[in-house]
Amino acid sequence: MHHQKTLLTEGSVWKKITFFAIPLFLGNLFQQLYNTADSLIVGNFLGSDALAAVSSSGSLIFLLVGFFNGLSIGAGVVIARYYGAKDTKNVEKSVHTTVIFGILCGIFLTFLGFFLAPKLLVWMGTPENVLPNSIRYFRIYFGGSLAFVLYNIFVGILQSVGDSKRPLLYLIISSVTNVILDLLFIVVFKKGVGAAAFATIISQFLSAALCLRRLMCVREVYRVSLRKLGIDTFLLKQIISNGLPAGIQNSIISIANVFVQSNINAFGPAAMAGCGSYSKIEGFGFLPITCFAMALTTFISQNLGAKKYDRVKRGARFGILCSVCLAQLVGILLYVLMPQLIYCFNREPEVIACGTTAARTVTLFYFLLAFSHCLAGIFRGAGKSIVPMIVMMVCWCIIRVSYITIAVKISPSLQTVFRAYPFTWTLSSIVFLIYYLKADWMHSFHRNKGAA
Repeated sequence: MHHQKTLLTEGSVWKKITFFAIPLFLGNLFQQLYNTADSLIVGNFLGSDALAAVSSSGSLIFLLVGFFNGLSIGAGVVIARYYGAKDTKNVEKSVHTTVIFGILCGIFLTFLGFFLAPKLLVWMGTPENVLPNSIRYFRIYFGGSLAFVLYNIFVGILQSVGDSKRPLLYLIISSVTNVILDLLFIVVFKKGVGAAAFATIISQFLSAALCLRRLMCVREVYRVSLRKLGIDTFLLKQIISNGLPAGIQNSIISIANVFVQSNINAFGPAAMAGCGSYSKIEGFGFLPITCFAMALTTFISQNLGAKKYDRVKRGARFGILCSVCLAQLVGILLYVLMPQLIYCFNREPEVIACGTTAARTVTLFYFLLAFSHCLAGIFRGAGKSIVPMIVMMVCWCIIRVSYITIAVKISPSLQTVFRAYPFTWTLSSIVFLIYYLKADWMHSFHRNKGAA
C-alpha cells in the first residue's frame, strides 16, 4: 500500500531529503516571483495608490493566512507520522478529519476577513486615500478563503506523504493563471484593484481543485473519499496541538515585523523604500532556509513514526549542515551585490544607501537564522511544536521589540534597528541547541501520545 518513492523512511538519507526539498524550494521561488509580478502589474498599470492598497493589506493577510498555514503544518505532522508507521487506518482517518477541519476553517476565515477588514485596516493606520481600495482588495481576497485554506491543507497532505513534486506543478499552473488573469482584468478590461484580488481567488480555486483531484484519484492510503469525510476527535486534538503553536508563532512574528516596520518608517521615505527593496530581495535569500526546515519536519515525522531513531539523527544533521552552508553562501552574495540589486528597484543614492546598510547589518548572520529554522522544523516533526513557538515568541518578538524600543532611543540609526535580527537569531540558536542536545525530544512522543 505504501509508495516507496514518497516514503522517506527507506533509502539514502541525503537523497531523500534533497529530492524532497528541491520542489519545495522551486515552489517557494515561484511564489516569490509571482508575488513580485503581481505587484509590478498593479504598480505599473494602476499607479502607486493601488500598489499601496495591495501592499498595506499584505502584512494583515499574512497575519491571518499564516495562522491557518500553521494548522496545516500540524495536520501534516500527524499524517506523516502514521504514514511512516504504516498505520493505514489512522492515515485515512487523519486525512479525512483534516479536510473537514479545513472546510470549517475556510468558512470561518471568509466571515472574519469580510467583517473585520475595515476595522483592522484603520487600526493599522492605512492612509485615507488608500483605505477604500485596501478594503475592497481585502474583502474580495478573503471571499476566496475556502480556496486558499483547502489548498494549503491539500498540499500539507501531499507533502506529509513525501510528495512535493505535484504541489509544485499545481502552484506553477495557478501562478501562471493568476498573472494572465491580472493582465486580462487590469490591462485589457481596465478594472481596478478588486480585479487583482479576484484573479488571485480564481487561481487559488484552480490549484485547490487540482490537488483535490489528485487526492481523490490516487490509489494510496491517503486517498480522499467524500463518503469517508468526518471528524475523529482524538486525531483532531493531535492536529490542533501540533498546528496551533505553529499558527500562533506565524502570527506573532508578523506582529513583531509590523512593529519593526513602524520603526523603519520613522527614518523617512528613503529608508522605507530602501528597506522595502531589501526585504523583497531577502525573500529570495531565505528560500534555501525555509525549504530545508519544511523538508526536515516531514522527514523527522515519518521516521519517528517508523521508530528509526538513528535515521532521524542522520537526517537532522544533514539538513542542518546543508541549510546553514547554503544560507551563508547566499548571505555573502547578498552582502557583496546589495547596492546593484537595490539599484534595480530604485536609483536614488539615498535609497540604495539605506537598503545596503540594512542588508550589510544582517546578511553575514544568515547561518544563525538557518540553524534556528531547521531546529524548529525538527522539533515540529517530533510533535514538540510548543518549543519553537515559545522560543521564537520570546526571542523574535518580546526581546526583539524590547531591544529596538530601548536601543533606538540611545542610538537612533537604521543599523540599530537591524542589529536586532542577528542578536535575536543568536539567542534562539543557543536555546534551540541546548534543548536539542539535552532534551529527550525523540523518544518522548511515543510515551506521551501512544501513537504509531
